[in-house]
Amino acid sequence: MTHRRALAAGLAALALTAVGCGAGAGEKSGDARVIVTTDFGRRVIGAKIQNDVAESESVMRLTERNFDVRTRYGGGFVQSIDGVEGGGEDGKVDWFYWVNGILGDEGAADFEVHGGDRIWWDRHDWSASSQIGAVVGQFPEPFAHGAEGKRYPVTLQCASDAEDACKIATEQLEAVGAKAARQTLGTNVETEVLRVMVGDWQTLRRDQALRLIDRGVASSGVYARFDDDGRQLELLDEQGRTARTLGAGAGLVAAVKLGEQVPTWAVTGTDLAGVSAAAQALDVQRLRDRFALATDAAGNDAGLPLQR
Repeated sequence: MTHRRALAAGLAALALTAVGCGAGAGEKSGDARVIVTTDFGRRVIGAKIQNDVAESESVMRLTERNFDVRTRYGGGFVQSIDGVEGGGEDGKVDWFYWVNGILGDEGAADFEVHGGDRIWWDRHDWSASSQIGAVVGQFPEPFAHGAEGKRYPVTLQCASDAEDACKIATEQLEAVGAKAARQTLGTNVETEVLRVMVGDWQTLRRDQALRLIDRGVASSGVYARFDDDGRQLELLDEQGRTARTLGAGAGLVAAVKLGEQVPTWAVTGTDLAGVSAAAQALDVQRLRDRFALATDAAGNDAGLPLQR
């Protein structure tokens, strides 16, 4: 399947991540997983595992093999999966797919599947943003495997006053097999390096990629925004409207994709307590099927966007 060309035009190239060292060709065999959800991951339609993925396998064929798929426009646009249709009253509800947490940048019939890949289809309202280039809900991807059969190095950049949260983030990544090299915050960005940035928002917002969050959900695909001082975190609904505001102790785990760069993950918050809480949330169960995750001072999780 593929998104409408009008939507796909602004989507960046699929990035690949690494556990450890340099890029290299991935294995062409192994298992692949497909999950299908609606409403930003809130309702699961089904999940399948495909054993021994063939070299010629595509996202389209893998999905059609495991679900009832209906297409339009000569097979280039997904209309429905297992009877759940796109469209909606205003036409702004459609199917999108991510591979290892990164939005597919080409038609699903052309996107090759590799062993270890996790494919996520979600049907949702895109009126607030059609630019959700990266999501956190397939953790431990993109850290456990790459995408398109390649792996990229992972770096951890931490604010100088966030060492406790940085240690937590390191332990959480190591728990899923990811070894991240430490770098000074603000180190020049390399296109093919996956970055995890740890610090309060007032510090991290200086980063060029993370600055997308300050520009709004239409640019970042993250249904959250901080105030000018970085001390309040607004959680947005599907329409991009503020549904809840968090103060001290609030944390956020989100991923953004800028241009040709691989995704940048933000482990951040309104203060250092919130940053530590966000670092603790680097957990498979807590992030599962989330586009982004916020946590409040009481330790409660909120998947984003919020549901009214």
